[in-house]
Amino acid sequence: MSGGLARFARREWGPLFGTVRAALVTSGWRAVPMTLAAVCLTAGFQVVQNQDWGYQPVQDIGSVRAEDPLWLALLRTPLSLFVPALDLPVWGALAQVLLVFGIAEICIGRWRTLGVAYLATLAGTLYARVGIALGPDGPLGLPATDAQVVDTGPSAAVVGLAVYVCRRYGARWTGALVVLAMVVEVVIKPNLAGKEHLAAIAAVLVLIGVQAWRGRGQDDGGVPRPGTRSWKPPITS
Repeated sequence: MSGGLARFARREWGPLFGTVRAALVTSGWRAVPMTLAAVCLTAGFQVVQNQDWGYQPVQDIGSVRAEDPLWLALLRTPLSLFVPALDLPVWGALAQVLLVFGIAEICIGRWRTLGVAYLATLAGTLYARVGIALGPDGPLGLPATDAQVVDTGPSAAVVGLAVYVCRRYGARWTGALVVLAMVVEVVIKPNLAGKEHLAAIAAVLVLIGVQAWRGRGQDDGGVPRPGTRSWKPPITS
């Protein structure tokens, strides 16, 4: 049994672990400069928004609500990713950003990490408007009161990045587990945040499908394992 588990672990996480370990051994924290900046930005927003003088400025530049004009929501969405939700422990957001953004930055590069993170966050932001328009009666709908909910934090980006990286590095069971966990979350507690996570996953799966379609017939669809002749270190910028 232990041998089977070891083979499964190597098959599931071997390429991912090898890539991350090689980057950290070679470069240390220099391998994840964007992630460290994101952690500092998130922590900075948390400190500022908890000050009497800082709450409103943070709301003005990074707080998104479905009732806001669309142009304003789109303008605030990039920074909303780094504004921690006031009703959740900030350490959870910081840990998510450090772990998932760090792995993604090493494995797929900082610009692609930011792109996938923004796509996932934007999908959640736009879904909220669609869900409210559908109303609370359908499985995809939301109550009108959710239009006033402040929608910030990195969770949608984290979920989207986790699914994307798992797919790129062949950790399919892990990616499926992330998706299943988000579905269970919505079943148990069908709120705005949970449904936005599903919207983020859907957007990332569409991206993966488009990339697979575009890459069909090319010889770069898979991720070679470290130690093979065709393996090269990941691009980090």
